[in-house]
Formats: sequence, structure tokens, C-alpha cells
Amino acid sequence: MLRLTDIVGNASDPDIADRLHHIEHDGGVERVRLSRNDLARRRQRLVTDRGTELALMLDRGAQLENGSVLLLEPGRAVLVMLDEPQWLVLRAAHAAGALEIGYFAGNMHWKVRFDGDCLWIALEGPREGYLKRMTHLLARGDANVLDAPAQGGTRYLTVPHAH
Repeated sequence: MLRLTDIVGNASDPDIADRLHHIEHDGGVERVRLSRNDLARRRQRLVTDRGTELALMLDRGAQLENGSVLLLEPGRAVLVMLDEPQWLVLRAAHAAGALEIGYFAGNMHWKVRFDGDCLWIALEGPREGYLKRMTHLLARGDANVLDAPAQGGTRYLTVPHAH
């Protein structure tokens, strides 16, 4: 059993994201799925999607969240995934923008789904990290984040999933 006592960071942190990207290519990223209630628990036994047993023993001040990285070492990482995916929904402003967004999302290895002319990006970390990484596309007007609230920002859409 692997004992983990710290949160290394979040998958949306650019330095960590780059490392995870390379580890993912080598097949070394393991994920644990937690409900919102489980995110509040500091001590728990978990099993990754590859069957690795974990004993999670975090300090009282530690805060698990979607995208928390529990282990990050050469060739291996353990990532927390919220079991209720959140989505960021984009609509391309034009065909070239659709190609740019699709290419970018694929290059980032983001999990996506398509619904009509919209690209749904499954968030594996704070949405701000995703928006920051797409700043160049959004600033050029290649895409719009759908259903902006009064602040002119974004809206999360929770959609049902298979399990």
C-alpha cells in the first residue's frame, strides 16, 4: 500500500501539467475518483484506476480538489478526479477558430465531447487554469465561452454521465 501524506499541487499548474503530460504519454498516470463528500476527508483508503492501494493521510489544513496531484515522480503520478465532471463549453466563432480550439484541446490531451457546434471540455482542475491556457484563443475571438453570466465570464454546465 502506498502511503501519501501531501498534496503535491494541481494538474492545472503549468509546471505540473507539463510533467503530467509526459508521464501520461508513458502511461504512468493513475487516477482516483472521489465524490464531493470524499474530497473533504483527510484520511481514507483509496484504489486507483490501475488497482494501486493508497492510504491517504493529509494534514488538517490540506484541501483536496478536482485535479489534486498526490504523487508526482519520474514515470508515475496519482491524480484526484472529481466523480462528477464539470464541463466548460465553448463555441467556435468561425471555422478556423474551431480548428484551433480542437487542435489545442487535443494537444493538451483534454477530454472533450462534441454537441452540435459546441466543444465540451471535461475539467480535471480549476476552470481558471483552463481559461488561462486558452487566453490566446479567447482574446483573438476564436471561441466564446457559452452562457456567460452577468460578469461576462463563464458558466459551468453539469451534465449527467454514464455512472
